[in-house]
Amino acid sequence: MTDPDVLTRQTVDLLRDLIRNACVNDGTADSGGEIRSVRTLEGFFAGSGLDLEVVEPHPGRASLIARIRGTDATAPSLALVGHIDVVPVDRDGWSRDPFGAELIDGEIWGRGALDMLYLTASYAVVIRDLATGPFRPRGDLIFAAVADEESGSRFGVGWMTEHRLDLIDASFVLTESGGAPVGVRPSITTTVGEKGIAGRRLVVHGTPGHGSAPWGARNAAVTAAVAVSRLARFEAPVQITDDWRHYVSVLGLPAELAARLTDPARIDGAVHELGTLAGFAHASSHTTISPNIVRAGEKENVIPSLATVDLDIRVLPGVDAGQVDAYLRHALGELMVDIDIVGDRFEAATRSPVDTPLFAALSSAVARAYPNADLLPVLSVGGSDARFYRRRGIPAYGFGLLSPRWDYGTFRMLFHGNDERIDVASIALTVAALDFTVREVLG
Repeated sequence: MTDPDVLTRQTVDLLRDLIRNACVNDGTADSGGEIRSVRTLEGFFAGSGLDLEVVEPHPGRASLIARIRGTDATAPSLALVGHIDVVPVDRDGWSRDPFGAELIDGEIWGRGALDMLYLTASYAVVIRDLATGPFRPRGDLIFAAVADEESGSRFGVGWMTEHRLDLIDASFVLTESGGAPVGVRPSITTTVGEKGIAGRRLVVHGTPGHGSAPWGARNAAVTAAVAVSRLARFEAPVQITDDWRHYVSVLGLPAELAARLTDPARIDGAVHELGTLAGFAHASSHTTISPNIVRAGEKENVIPSLATVDLDIRVLPGVDAGQVDAYLRHALGELMVDIDIVGDRFEAATRSPVDTPLFAALSSAVARAYPNADLLPVLSVGGSDARFYRRRGIPAYGFGLLSPRWDYGTFRMLFHGNDERIDVASIALTVAALDFTVREVLG
């Protein structure tokens, strides 16, 4: 292995370049512009001898795949899958330029620094170092810098799963997100599964009229507002998963609070006591419905006859599409007279087993940095490209290794949040852990 300090500096430099590329994915086909970061990575890999291939299913929506061929065609392969798109920013909420990639007091600031460009850069540095050194893996090592993860992956892993599976297929997969220390010992979070997704749109109907005489009108915007309020208050039935019980057990909480947090009848009254972890606790124990995009009206003096509300729905294991629609009908009640539920997207929750050589290698990698630490399997409340692999029975884990200054609440808060950043110490830990893991699994 090259001097770890050198690899850390290389990762920091590459990360800053990727942040500055500002590959912002707003959900529209022509956003993203991931081709900018693909070109950056092509330059980074120049002269490495790596096999590179670029796919671009839509103009500008590009992904790059690099591969070290294994010496044994029958040996297991490993894919390091990192996305290069980032979510939009509200610049007014940032203390610094979200695409300036400033390095301040040992931290790199910028949109995507944590989600997940530091990992994508770490993967790239590790595979280039291995490709230019004496190590030869038994099985293939694949690096995939992919587009469109932040908007469903239809131009990224989703597209390649359907059209170019040969590029990204593997026996095991590492991707986002994990690595935050939890508890006193500590335990290190490793994402082994994630909630499912069930997107829906409410189409709200009213009657048009003049805005100067609103009394008694069937204003679609008003009905939509009531619908949003009801959905915001709605609580799906509590589900206490084994992963949540395990998570609570390592927090070092008072026994009485831990008991309430794992009791379906009492958890709702206890989550607020977890501070920055409260949102994660609630999402880990409930199917959630979040009304995130509301549209109504064309002109200020015309009562709107139509409104739409787009819902982000995340489902726990065992919840099906029929239950999702039943939750909506129950929450909206008599409002359903004026509302149509549109859309049938449903992706069930996924989970990988933990009795695998890759998970064992991750445990050993963590122990080198945190002696006596355990891996803590976590069910992510968000989504990732890992789901495309898990559906096919391929173990996929979200893994990184963060410095002791982090806690899981802060880690979750900065995802898609203001002032996103990552510290250089965490990058150093992650690069070392990834290098060790690859050698253990493929050596």
